[in-house]
Amino acid sequence: MTMSKTRSEGSLPVVSLPLPVDVTAPAVARQAVRATLAGFGLEGPAVDDVLLATSELVTNAFEHGEKPDRLEVEYSDGRLTLRVFDSGTNRPKLKEPSPMAARSRGLQLVHALSDDWGHELCSGGKYVWAVFSLDRADASA
Repeated sequence: MTMSKTRSEGSLPVVSLPLPVDVTAPAVARQAVRATLAGFGLEGPAVDDVLLATSELVTNAFEHGEKPDRLEVEYSDGRLTLRVFDSGTNRPKLKEPSPMAARSRGLQLVHALSDDWGHELCSGGKYVWAVFSLDRADASA
């Protein structure tokens, strides 16, 4: 997987991760995000929440978007933002799953784990984003 980085003013680089267009996308994304967060000096229990949300957002892009494209990871001032891009224009909907349903809890998990989440239309489709509060390991030293 090739990662590209661009730097925003006053923040760490924005890391862009291309996503495979098959069922391996969530696992590939999780592994890449784990490595990216470690590289940013982010660790602790909150990282597990980010990794679960990564899986859910990428799975939704794969299953409900028209073609998963990429994931972006941005960290600035104690806030981590994930953005998952796909070529679909269908807007994600937070649904109350049936207690008997085996699926349809992905956005409920993202909603519960993140500080905020939403979606934006963009050139070529849309992206779904989620924001998390995370401290760098060197900030607590």
